[in-house]
Amino acid sequence: MIVRISGEGQFRLPDDDAERLNELDNSAVSAVEAGDEEKFQSLFDEMLSLVASDGEAIADDELVESDVILPPRDVSFEEAAGEFTGDGLIPD
Repeated sequence: MIVRISGEGQFRLPDDDAERLNELDNSAVSAVEAGDEEKFQSLFDEMLSLVASDGEAIADDELVESDVILPPRDVSFEEAAGEFTGDGLIPD
């Protein structure tokens, strides 16, 4: 799975981590729907950490289509509410 973190670049995430990222995404949607900003931020930070730690950075000159695009690290809760809805960033 290719994941882009807006403003940072792309990462090739191992297949084993794709399911975990999807679980975190679904939980983040639930937190947004519940209006729980603290829980959302914790989950979103975990998503970013998973991608950055387990993912392999893709060179800037390599053109690869992203499967998932995560918002930038500084996304506000209000902005997240517009993105983390329904199936979330990763459709089931």
